[in-house]
Amino acid sequence: MATIKDVAKLAAVSVATVSRYLNDSGYVSAEAKKAIEQAIAALNYKPNHIARSLSKKQMQTIGLIVPDIMNPFFPEIARAIEDTALKEGYTVILCNSDEQAQKELQYIETLQQNYIAGFIIATNQLPKEHYHQLNLPVVLLDRVIDSSVPSVTSQNEYGAQLATAHLVSKGAKEIAFFSGPRQLEPVQQRLAGFMKETANENMKTHIFESSFDFLEAEKVAYEALQQNPAIDAVFASSDIIAIGVLKAAHKLGKEVPADLQIIGFDGIALGEMITPAITTVAQNIYALGESATKMLIRLIRGESLVQEHVTIAPNLVIRQTTKESTK
Repeated sequence: MATIKDVAKLAAVSVATVSRYLNDSGYVSAEAKKAIEQAIAALNYKPNHIARSLSKKQMQTIGLIVPDIMNPFFPEIARAIEDTALKEGYTVILCNSDEQAQKELQYIETLQQNYIAGFIIATNQLPKEHYHQLNLPVVLLDRVIDSSVPSVTSQNEYGAQLATAHLVSKGAKEIAFFSGPRQLEPVQQRLAGFMKETANENMKTHIFESSFDFLEAEKVAYEALQQNPAIDAVFASSDIIAIGVLKAAHKLGKEVPADLQIIGFDGIALGEMITPAITTVAQNIYALGESATKMLIRLIRGESLVQEHVTIAPNLVIRQTTKESTK
């Protein structure tokens, strides 16, 4: 295997000159660059990326911290981040915080010690001041806990209005919103959209809270629908919750969508695979991950951002859990 010394010898330059060329860390003449490039090609030389990273005190690696890898939304967004990062010469380390501040902190500290280049953070467990103390590029994804940190999010309020308006247009008279954890900003925005769209409607509304978990959502929905049998439509703050509601409705003998219409939020692939397929407000998951990654890499490279806070519009995908749906 060729070494840097072999490259220097064939190119007739010093090892220091080859090192400056590889690390882009000093002046190298055009003539020397050409000779080094020819020597690298002839020898099929592969630079030692670990050594280069140690000299720069930075790896070509991005840390992605998500709150719950069991939620299908996050693996799908991780795929987009990985695809985009790889095209730019970066690899991604995926960390699952399980919504625990201590785990998130441990991951951040460990990756910092290994010269991580920057972070994409999709959690909200640490105080916002902590992200300012990292001295590393950070992009917030999905959950924005500090408006001074660059971010990429969906237009959650608009998406909630799309869902609610669709249920109203399909004859819903008593709508329940299953919110997800209320402390999360995306949930608050979806609640605001639901409230705004129903404010002038002559109908009864309910609000129930559940975690983004199949089993808990099913339990909460079963009790809510049992105690409020007149509910004829549900807007769920995630597709995971919507699937839990669907299962509860089945246990209660309710026909979907004849007795109960359901709309979820996220647009995960699982929502289309089940029967009946879930009508949903589909976030552009790939665009979210791609935008956050491109934004972070610009920051890593010291480039300015065209826009520090990017919001991406979702769209309503009509399937089989609302009336007159496409088959």
